[in-house]
Amino acid sequence: MTQTPHPQTPDSKTPSSLNPAPSPATTRADLDDEFLADWSVHSRFGAVEGTNGVDRQAASAADGEQRKWFAELLEKHGFSVHRDAIGNQFGLLELVPGAPYVLTGSHMDSQPTAGRFDGAYGVMSSAHACFAVADELRADPSKAKYNLAVINWFNEEGSRFKPSMMGSNVFTGKAELEAALATTDPQGVTVAEALDAIGERGDFTAPEIAAYAEIHVQQGRSMEEDGVTIGLVNATWAAHKYEFRVTGEQAHSGSTLMSDRRDALLGAARLVVAARDLVDDFDAGALHTACGELNVYPNSPVVVASEVGLLLDLRSPSAEVIAAAHDSLMSTVARVREEVGVDIEIVAEHSWDQNPYSEDGVELARSAAEDLGLTSARVMTVAGHDSTNMKDTVPTVMLFVPSVGGVSHSLQEFTKDEDLVSGLHHLTEVVRRLAAGALG
Repeated sequence: MTQTPHPQTPDSKTPSSLNPAPSPATTRADLDDEFLADWSVHSRFGAVEGTNGVDRQAASAADGEQRKWFAELLEKHGFSVHRDAIGNQFGLLELVPGAPYVLTGSHMDSQPTAGRFDGAYGVMSSAHACFAVADELRADPSKAKYNLAVINWFNEEGSRFKPSMMGSNVFTGKAELEAALATTDPQGVTVAEALDAIGERGDFTAPEIAAYAEIHVQQGRSMEEDGVTIGLVNATWAAHKYEFRVTGEQAHSGSTLMSDRRDALLGAARLVVAARDLVDDFDAGALHTACGELNVYPNSPVVVASEVGLLLDLRSPSAEVIAAAHDSLMSTVARVREEVGVDIEIVAEHSWDQNPYSEDGVELARSAAEDLGLTSARVMTVAGHDSTNMKDTVPTVMLFVPSVGGVSHSLQEFTKDEDLVSGLHHLTEVVRRLAAGALG
């Protein structure tokens, strides 16, 4: 019998005993070893037994435990730790009194039973990049124009609470705080209640941000196939996400005449198939579609379903393709309503356009890679990231390192240590230049 892996947390040792204070690092190799050691410790939080993956959904117990450990790590390196009202976790180091901050980070929450690299690598490498730059600037404060800040964004994944990128949405004013805090998970727990349960809801107001940098595993295989070490993200794909509710009529699945049925699950299934068939209406690679979640009621073996909740998304590098796919999907919705006899409503929508990153930021990252002897190439991001919000408010640099096989949101997700370390070196140089005022 196949057993479902269960998440586990680190052993009974305290976080500080898992990560004893290292001796002063004097070489690049020392810094790399310190990063990999901290990375290894962090990967134990929410670890899924027998795998290399994690289950660390937003505001879960495992999320709370890793946040406490991460706060200790930041404080050990002289950073002060704060939480804002939506649970974003900040580590701040003021080097130039009153000056704005260079912010760098990603997210530490995960999908259920997912990879340990997605998001978390960006936070851990950001912390270690800032540790290294902070030591340099403490030694020579004249090189600093801006202060340093590390960010662990709340609920980027959107698996427990919808939508995704919640923390950065609220931070950038794209979502209302009170509405986000009132959002519930499938068990009816609100964001506010979940954050309070792990002690991660604060009242901190962030200082002025001068620039933002984020590094991430690619979640695609083009860099690995092309032999590229650093991805210079120059644009996002466009996306349109839908939450549908399909409503029919509950009935006996055996005795009810087929002509009398208003089967909500059949209506939902037609939408799932239609989303996949949409891809074939466009050039190869022009459109990605998916249905990631179905909630069926009453979900009983002898009952025709009366209601189905369905999450569906469209993604493309072209806003025109998204618009055409949307129109086609809406035509399908109208046809399914009539043919199956169900009601279909859009409960919520979340979308963003194909949008470029700052050309100055892309060039800064390219130059840094060249100076470090690292191969680089421009690449678009298909997935959404917190940087897609931040780039609309401040100069932003988005970076990728290769992912083996392009596997992501899976227990099989993997990135090699040498690529993790190369990404850390590159991000450190980017943060160094940003702190000196390279983007203004």
